[in-house]
Order: sequence, then structure tokens, then C-alpha cells
Amino acid sequence: MSAVIIYFSRGGNNYVNGSIVNLKTGNTKTAAKFIHELTGAEMFRLEPVKPYSLDYTECTKEAQQELRASARPAVKSLPDISGYDVIYLGYPNWWGTCPMCVFTFIESQDWAGKTVKPFCTHEGSGMGHSEADLKKACAGANVKKGLAIHGADVSKSRSSIENWID
Repeated sequence: MSAVIIYFSRGGNNYVNGSIVNLKTGNTKTAAKFIHELTGAEMFRLEPVKPYSLDYTECTKEAQQELRASARPAVKSLPDISGYDVIYLGYPNWWGTCPMCVFTFIESQDWAGKTVKPFCTHEGSGMGHSEADLKKACAGANVKKGLAIHGADVSKSRSSIENWID
């Protein structure tokens, strides 16, 4: 069974345990690296053509505007999932769901017969309604129970990721 890890992650200022901190590596990328180490799956990072602001407050405004508009921001390149059976799909929980650039990727693919294993990072909102959103958007896929990782704890999440993979 072939697998790939496709994720969106944002570094810069981030909200962690009630404070704004600067992250060189986004939390979702850290989780994706753990999955890569545990599975050997290829990694593909989704990168919006127009990057989100590094300022936390400004980024949340951009994300909320995109969500309200059901925007589908362009990404630099889209992976081809046709050769994979399992897709680990990672993202930060923004306003209860995946960032809109993740939906840009999702809507470009044929999901028939695929298994999707979503994982997200968050600061208290868990998976939000992203699992339900993915079940609708990834028509024909078997969307498995997702893993919500508290962003402040992502560096210590390897064992919970390993349990989720198994």
C-alpha cells in the first residue's frame, strides 16, 4: 500500500498557550515529519502562491475572509495522488476547518478508492468540523478518524501519532 503525506503548514507568529510566539517551522510540518519518520511516506507541502501573513492576527483575518468567501487560493503546485492508496492530509485548524488552500488541492483530485487520514494542529479547537467537511469534499474516499494535535504539544506528539497510524 503506497502512502503520501500532503500538508499545509505556516510558520511565523502563532498563538500558543495564550501567548504569541514565533515558530520557524509550523506545527503541522512538525507532525508531518513524525509521520514521515514512522511510515517512510513521501512528503508534499502545499504552498499558496500568495503566502499568508507571518503576523498571527493578520493571518487569522485573511483565513476568515477566505472562509467566508469560500475562496480557493492558488497553490504553487498540486501533487498527483493517482499512484497512492493512502493520503495523510495535514493542516492547521483554521476557523473550524481546513485552510482554503487545502480545499484548492482537494478539489483538484479524484478521490475514488483512496483512504484519507486527516491530521490537524490546533490550540484548543480539535478537529472542528474538518472531518465532516473532508468526507463531503473527498467524494469516493474512505476518510478515517482524524488526529487532532495540540500545537503547543506537537514536539511531544510522536507516540500519539504512532498510535494513530497503527
